[in-house]
Amino acid sequence: MSEALLEVTDLVKHFPLREGVVFQRQIGAVQAVDGVCFTVRRGETLGLVGESGCGKSTTARLVMRLLDPTSGSIRFDGRDIAGLSRGELKPLRREMQMIFQDPYSSLNPRRTVGSIIAEPLVIHALEGTPAARKRRVQELMDTVGLNPEHYNRYPHEFSGGQRQRIGVARAIALKPKLLVADEPVSALDVSIQAQILNLLRDLQRELGLTIIFIAHDLSVVRHMSDRIAVMYLGKIVELADADALYAHPRHPYTGALLSAVPVADPLVAASKRRQVLGGDVPSPTNPPAACRFHPRCPKFVAGHCDVEEPLLGAKEGGNLAACHYPLTDAENALRVPTAAA
Repeated sequence: MSEALLEVTDLVKHFPLREGVVFQRQIGAVQAVDGVCFTVRRGETLGLVGESGCGKSTTARLVMRLLDPTSGSIRFDGRDIAGLSRGELKPLRREMQMIFQDPYSSLNPRRTVGSIIAEPLVIHALEGTPAARKRRVQELMDTVGLNPEHYNRYPHEFSGGQRQRIGVARAIALKPKLLVADEPVSALDVSIQAQILNLLRDLQRELGLTIIFIAHDLSVVRHMSDRIAVMYLGKIVELADADALYAHPRHPYTGALLSAVPVADPLVAASKRRQVLGGDVPSPTNPPAACRFHPRCPKFVAGHCDVEEPLLGAKEGGNLAACHYPLTDAENALRVPTAAA
């Protein structure tokens, strides 16, 4: 097992809800992230999946310290960065970079591509002369599959996939140790998605990157990730190696997610049972007591699941799951398998 680069412990982020024009009295809080724990080893890719609003992107921004945590520990390369000031964080920005979801809004339309990619180099006073910076930027453009001669073009002159390549070039300009990719392909056509995913994998091998990869598409996450963490309503409910999680999920929510993945063979699909969850995702301002999934869980047991919160612990097969009554192999056999299962 390789050494941990990032260790997140009991991470919490609550956004206060206030009313009143003058006194701004707090009347509640959105519990966006509530007690998240995970570790990312050097050189691996950790996938983060879950429904919209479950806290994936908030977790990513907390790790990057784009948001201040309410409480908890974020240890990066052995140093707790959760309480560092903006000035103390600046040297660490060279080692932690992010690729954003929307390649149309994450690039300044008033700046040339060359100046966008060069901005990290200017901020951190690298590649001292303008000529040296231009050479470095053109090298980065070539690395991500862009024509270096387009250095002086503007973002609107590029397609969506090319814009995301610009974002990737900007993210790797400082040679970071950790790269957080927040749904980097969700706004792109399927054919372009594969190109960006393959680019990220190639860069990981060449640069020794450690990646946190966030996505909705379960097949994309499996393709990219060594391990996968499943989030539901601000908490991690399952964490396991990618193959183990897809073959034998232990949390009922994970099983329901995987049962929704389409299967190419109609005979196989017809012979299996899909798990359809009832109800809607509860509000993060007033989450259910104990297990947050219990109002929708097919294995709910009154007096236990709604009273005692399950802790993330090892289950059969080695998966970590927060469930009192995890799925068995017999129950998984009824689930619609993924195409690769």
